[in-house]
Amino acid sequence: MALTSSSALTISSSSTLFDGKVPRQSPASSPQCVSLPTLAPPSVQSKINPWKATAYCRKIPRNVVAMATGEASTDVATTETPEIVKTVQEAWDKVDDKYAVTSLVVAAVIALWASAGLISAIDRLPLIPVLLELVGIGYTGWFAYKNLVFKPEREALLGKIKETYSEITGSS
Repeated sequence: MALTSSSALTISSSSTLFDGKVPRQSPASSPQCVSLPTLAPPSVQSKINPWKATAYCRKIPRNVVAMATGEASTDVATTETPEIVKTVQEAWDKVDDKYAVTSLVVAAVIALWASAGLISAIDRLPLIPVLLELVGIGYTGWFAYKNLVFKPEREALLGKIKETYSEITGSS
């Protein structure tokens, strides 16, 4: 049940600033005022489920495109799948033990979620984040001094990185 009001909204095009002590002119006496009718309040259903109105509004541009091009809406919605999706589908089809791979992915997501919770719990403690930050800065400085400052240590570090990379990839 919506109540409508017959009061009008007025907009003045005057550039004068109004002072609270100066009485205002009535809208009828000013020739520069424009009266706009008031709108009815929104319906009760749109307040309860505002997402329905948004979903309906999202469908309108698709219908307009279909009508403007003269094609059916299913023809407009068809698009090619990206190359990465095709690659992932082909890799998934090649997997023999899909149950094990799915279990590993679920375990990895749970481990990531748990570690994020643990880190946020540690971060809420008063002194621990500051202490860990100081330890990290100190270790970074030590590592840079030990491995990056002098040329022989840099070359040894690069050799160790290349050796580890070749072990991981299996290339010689």
